[in-house]
Amino acid sequence: MKKLVATLTVFLLMISVSFAQEIEPTFEKQEDLVKATYYHDNGMVKEVGFFKNDKLHDKWVSYNKEGEIKVVAFYNNGEKDGKWYLVGDEAVKEVTYKSNKVVNVQEVDKADLSFI
Repeated sequence: MKKLVATLTVFLLMISVSFAQEIEPTFEKQEDLVKATYYHDNGMVKEVGFFKNDKLHDKWVSYNKEGEIKVVAFYNNGEKDGKWYLVGDEAVKEVTYKSNKVVNVQEVDKADLSFI
């Protein structure tokens, strides 16, 4: 009985450790920017983007656990700026920001987004 309890304890400990493991993000210096890559727990890329002076900057792309693009966003020194694309199953919402403020929202066809 003691062996069974010990075996189960070790097994449960191994399972909890494997679920607790997170994949550490990676950071890569590129001129005056730092490219950041974050990962889902299944190893797929979750988000890729850039920092400049510790602020979100330039293009950021978010992916679901299957690797499909869900959001393409643009920042300028930490502020939402430019066109953002929120990808749904049927269509895409294009949200235009200027200095963190929404200035326009429209729906666009997924086929028109081959550039992202």
